Amino acid sequence: MRRVPVRRKPTTREASRRESTGLRTGRAARTGQYLALLAYLVFLAFPFVWLISTAFKPARELGSLHPTWIPEHPTLDNFRQAFDEQPLLQAAGNSLVAAVFAALIAVVIATPMAYAMARHRGRLATAATGWVVVSQAFPFVLVIIPLFLILKNLHLINTLWGLILVYVVWSLPFALWMLAGYVRAVPAELEEAAAVDGAGRVRTLVSVVAPLLAPGIVATALFAFITAWNEFFFALVLLKTPEKQTLPVVLTHFLGAEGVADLGPLAAAAFLATLPSLVLFAFIQRRITGGMTAGAVKH
Repeated sequence: MRRVPVRRKPTTREASRRESTGLRTGRAARTGQYLALLAYLVFLAFPFVWLISTAFKPARELGSLHPTWIPEHPTLDNFRQAFDEQPLLQAAGNSLVAAVFAALIAVVIATPMAYAMARHRGRLATAATGWVVVSQAFPFVLVIIPLFLILKNLHLINTLWGLILVYVVWSLPFALWMLAGYVRAVPAELEEAAAVDGAGRVRTLVSVVAPLLAPGIVATALFAFITAWNEFFFALVLLKTPEKQTLPVVLTHFLGAEGVADLGPLAAAAFLATLPSLVLFAFIQRRITGGMTAGAVKH
């Protein structure tokens, strides 16, 4: 008869040694992850910290051969000069109008489309997914000429509504793909249970699906807003009147004729331009994560 080898049970000392080895490996892995995350945060924060430092430096420190992180004599002259030289408030208002309307319209259009694409699988959903992927591969330069001709025929050149239309079309594919992922995360059994209880399609969408999609809708609107707020190329080509130009375009006016930048006012204006995105994200990011967990609780 063939003798079956009997596995020896590890002793207490061997088991403790393996456990300690596993703990050390896990701690080393977590330490490496934290260090990588810290390095990434430093990499992201460096330009913004240097921008703030430059915005508050006087002209003498900006021309120093030995720059410092913290201004030795902080001043607000760069901000005063930036507002005196360029119409920043008017440009910020134009950017705000374009970004808000583009975000709202994109979300209103993308929400029902994303639901249909996620719930009804077929050739149409596959074609829509392919359109989302392909549309993100087109560079701005490739579409600007036909886009300009279309808007010209619609008499929307040099208008904020024409720019809003472009922003909606450009952000719609990614918004659609993003919302479709949130729709797929909502269990279809919840809709079936609502139908069994006698709820119609509209009531099911409004009372069951919509509250669970609220975090995704907010996140998508935030993405569309930030994309429109920071966009430069389309605004540069489509808006010619200085009174209608957006904030990213006005920032280029701080560059001289020979390409020499007025660093102090430029840094001050750029710092103010980044604040809305940062404040908006800091205000709603907790609601996004909180809504995702609260939506899964059945009361």
